[in-house]
Amino acid sequence: MSHSANGSIHYLNHAKGLKSWLFTLDHKRIGVMYLVAVSLAFLAGGILAILVRLELLAPGETIMTADQYNQSFTLHAVLMVFAFIIPAVPAVMGNFALPIQLGAKDVAFPRLNLASFYIYLIGGVIVLSALINNRIDGGWTFYAPYSTSIGNGVLYVTAGVFVMGFSSILTGLNFIVTVHKMRAPGLTWNRLPLFIWSIYATSIVQVLATPVIGITMLLLFMEKFLHIGIFDPALGGDPVLFQHFFWFYSHPAVYIMILPAFGVVSDLMGTFSRHQVSGYKFVALSSVAIAFLGFLVWGHHMFVSGQSAVSSIVFSLITYLIGIPTGVKVINWVQTMYRGSVQLKSPMLYAIMFLFTFSIGGFTGVMLGVLAIDVHLHDTYFVVAHFHYVMMGGNVIAALGGLHYWWPKMFGKMYNEFLAKIAALLVFIGFNLTFFPQFIMGAQGMPRRYYDYLPEYTFYHELSTYGSWVLGAGLFLIAGYLIASFFTGKKAGLNPWGALTLEWTHTTTPPDHHNFHDTPIVTRGAYDFHLAKHLFEKGGEVTELDLGGDGASTHHAPVSNEPVA
Repeated sequence: MSHSANGSIHYLNHAKGLKSWLFTLDHKRIGVMYLVAVSLAFLAGGILAILVRLELLAPGETIMTADQYNQSFTLHAVLMVFAFIIPAVPAVMGNFALPIQLGAKDVAFPRLNLASFYIYLIGGVIVLSALINNRIDGGWTFYAPYSTSIGNGVLYVTAGVFVMGFSSILTGLNFIVTVHKMRAPGLTWNRLPLFIWSIYATSIVQVLATPVIGITMLLLFMEKFLHIGIFDPALGGDPVLFQHFFWFYSHPAVYIMILPAFGVVSDLMGTFSRHQVSGYKFVALSSVAIAFLGFLVWGHHMFVSGQSAVSSIVFSLITYLIGIPTGVKVINWVQTMYRGSVQLKSPMLYAIMFLFTFSIGGFTGVMLGVLAIDVHLHDTYFVVAHFHYVMMGGNVIAALGGLHYWWPKMFGKMYNEFLAKIAALLVFIGFNLTFFPQFIMGAQGMPRRYYDYLPEYTFYHELSTYGSWVLGAGLFLIAGYLIASFFTGKKAGLNPWGALTLEWTHTTTPPDHHNFHDTPIVTRGAYDFHLAKHLFEKGGEVTELDLGGDGASTHHAPVSNEPVA
């Protein structure tokens, strides 16, 4: 069997037919199926976002009624948060890359992995079934008692979210066990790629936090059908209790969304700066610190809910603290670029873009943690802008960087690099044009979720809508050249980026069905570029993989944490 980058038997072609995909236990194929599913969710959510922005182009009714507007932005939020952002990086890139980066031949529980995917699909179908003869209203937070008083639509959505939660929990458990039990010989905790550290921290949050939202959804059902007073004051319930339950999950969920993005950016920074990631241990442990502190700050969403002043002060203080481990990452990434030799390939453009957009999201988050400021800005467009700078400017931008980074390894095809850079520019301009004016609107008092607005806000809404068109154009361009790469893209080399993690140095492109012919032995570090100058003698691309005659790898991938002199 040939072991060249192109022409070998690999995970995409070792078995053919639809059945071989639907019942596959291969983590790489499951990652590809997740990629298709979350991309469709992103497409649907994105189209709804453009329609919402088009309605807000001018005051008064533009293309839809107030009720249609409420349903559109609610469905947009639900699809984007629960069907796309939460599973995007862990389910797609985590599934594809994590076992190979660990030197494993699969995840710990392959059947559970496939079950997680189908549970995710079932949850998505239940959410979409709410569209049939039902109204979906109330935003992605579904605050009671309003959400339970407008028909049964919200119950379908919450049931779908409940089912999707099991997918998150099972995936998290799978990754935790895989990281603990299936690392290659020599791959100690201090030698793990930072992407794995981030996915590991994310998995812990998924397992601990997701049951809370599941229980909350069950309580909603009990209140609706059994008329037990839990959240509805008319039945003797407490609506603020719902907020506590919801945010106790949903603030850790923010870190389920952003921690994997940190891992992607760390790998991109190390690879394309050609340098050891500065402060490796601090960056690694900051992921765990963020996961821990993320459970302690839910009350900063509730400063105006009537909670006690002491509670608000404590939550405000912890909100400031969580900025520290986040700042550690940003400072070390900048230092990595400063000490390295930056290669401005398209994945790296997204990593740099992430630094800019996520920093704005982070700083404005600290602002919203200040009690006096939050009271003024709560429920305004300032919060909308902050949320999107963290989620879109953080998770989605990093996911695009990771997709461009691992695309050649996934499919063995290179995309058009020139178009990729044009698309990155469009995304950057479109994103900032869409959401930065919303900071100004919010500071001036424009409430969020409103169908109509005063003429004084027209200019900012116009900018925001025009920006959404530019952003949409960039995203459609990305989809276009990635799909085109299957037909016209040149064949990818074994290691087109000159990266040092195991998926680039130890397996074919696309990877072999079993990832490795022999278990790799790890001897050095994932970002020790000073020890791997041989990788860059031919313009940074590795053209041959050193495989022994028996198929065993004789090149030990450098994966360790010795400091760079």
